[in-house]
Amino acid sequence: MWKMKIGKVGDYMKKIVGIVVAMDEEYEAIANIMTATEKVQVYDLEFLKGKIKGRECILVKSGIGKVNAARATQVMLDKFAIEYVINTGAAGAVNSRLNVGDVVLGKHVVQHDFDITAFDHSKGYITGIGDNIQCNRDLIDEFDHIIKGLPERKYTIKLGVVATGDIFCTEPLMKDKIFAKFDADVVDMECGAIAQVCYLCDVPFMTIRCVSDSPNGNNASDFDENIDLASKRCANLVRDFLT
Repeated sequence: MWKMKIGKVGDYMKKIVGIVVAMDEEYEAIANIMTATEKVQVYDLEFLKGKIKGRECILVKSGIGKVNAARATQVMLDKFAIEYVINTGAAGAVNSRLNVGDVVLGKHVVQHDFDITAFDHSKGYITGIGDNIQCNRDLIDEFDHIIKGLPERKYTIKLGVVATGDIFCTEPLMKDKIFAKFDADVVDMECGAIAQVCYLCDVPFMTIRCVSDSPNGNNASDFDENIDLASKRCANLVRDFLT
């Protein structure tokens, strides 16, 4: 189905799907659908190797925020033969048409807190990267093909824009600004960093984000209430995708 990349002499064909999450609930949801698992320790990161529906996968919990996410992703790519990376987890809706439980499949990713506008660049522009990072089109198309062949769901799955920043967004005004500036659908704290590392390492990337809350001044409690729902929904979609 996927074209394998042939590396330099001494490398081997990349066959493992890398899955990066940030939090315990997201980790447990993926771990619960994995079989034949074994744990591999690299530095202080614990990688869980196993299979999802017969597909070899490796899972890591990065911790919250862009630096943690970038570090875990780079270590994964350095230490294991990764074919492509999937990032999953909860996200806050900035598109008012999205509800708790709806899912955004990333079309592209932006970093809404990256700002070198003083040098005549647009907000979110990253030197050497550009205004955004595109998710892998082949993975998106395959996901769309598989999902269309499954029973109809009671929640929305939308191809959209994920905006990342090192802040848990609670302010409605910030939500509105991110939506207006980037045409974003959801916000998170890791996806943009994972996408950037994959881009720099020439590894295909996709993200599946489920809405747990929407910035309203008190959405931290909504997040806590819905993190399990969001984590399990993402895990089930990963399982469907890898079937």
